[in-house]
Amino acid sequence: MTDFDVFNGDADGICALTQLRLAEPRESVLITGVKRDIDLLKKVEASRGDRITVLDVSLDKNREDLVRLLGCGAEIFYVDHHFPGEISEDIGFTSLINEAPEICTSLLVNSHLKGAFAPWAVVGAFGDNLDKSALALASSLELDEAQLEQLKNLGIYINYNGYGPTLEDLHFHPDHLYRLVSAYANPLNFISDGREHFEKLETGYHADMTAAANLPPEKESDRTAVFILPDLAWARRVSGVFSNDLTNQYPDRAHAVLTEKTNGNYLVSVRAPLNNRRGAADLCRSFPTGGGREAAAGINDLSADQLNTFIDAFQAQYR
Repeated sequence: MTDFDVFNGDADGICALTQLRLAEPRESVLITGVKRDIDLLKKVEASRGDRITVLDVSLDKNREDLVRLLGCGAEIFYVDHHFPGEISEDIGFTSLINEAPEICTSLLVNSHLKGAFAPWAVVGAFGDNLDKSALALASSLELDEAQLEQLKNLGIYINYNGYGPTLEDLHFHPDHLYRLVSAYANPLNFISDGREHFEKLETGYHADMTAAANLPPEKESDRTAVFILPDLAWARRVSGVFSNDLTNQYPDRAHAVLTEKTNGNYLVSVRAPLNNRRGAADLCRSFPTGGGREAAAGINDLSADQLNTFIDAFQAQYR
């Protein structure tokens, strides 16, 4: 029997798996990638009796391979908060799926484990820009203000590390970062013991965010803003967390951050207004390679000739 752990390479995926494996250690094959690499089940070759855990990737985007793997006799445990489409009723399939805008995979795992490693769920929620949910959970823990700020920063930095079209753009490969953090039952101990790793993420994050902050918006109104970032490594790394930062600065405004790609197209991150966390998934799914959830979604490859069409649709969505 082989165990496979399949997880998104962002903070939510890494923190969800960290909780599960602290609770139930397994020697598993790790399958992950950059944040936008979500067709992860296609990388799994399983046999009858193998166990597959899938975290923070859309069931709808992995449906064909899910059916294939269940047909092989594998057992699958699926935890996610993205649009799932029809959910399998196969006897070998167990799922915890909740699309609510204030929920993320780390929080679902935390509930599943009855809060056994809640600080990691707080990190995951902060990383997914769910500050309200993170603070609500953190209120049950004995954390001072400085410790809470550390957990928030760690979540942001781990999430930041997942962005970029290739692993070479990242400071840490997500599977390596998972191995580093999952050695600690308490994320505060990782921050203190793994100071060099934390500071590498912190330094990169602030340098990239400073570069992004110097770019003016392409289009801006009271309700929406569109930013276009250049085809440079720092811009590819910062696209998602820059979107989150804008959302927190302007909670009544929707944001679209587009990053130029080497093929002439665009990588798109969309954030609904913080005070109305709806509509991002429907908007992005209306374009090829688009998907996500109500509050935060994206398009992996928006063709250049659809740029104006997208901007018009984005502005109309949040008019």
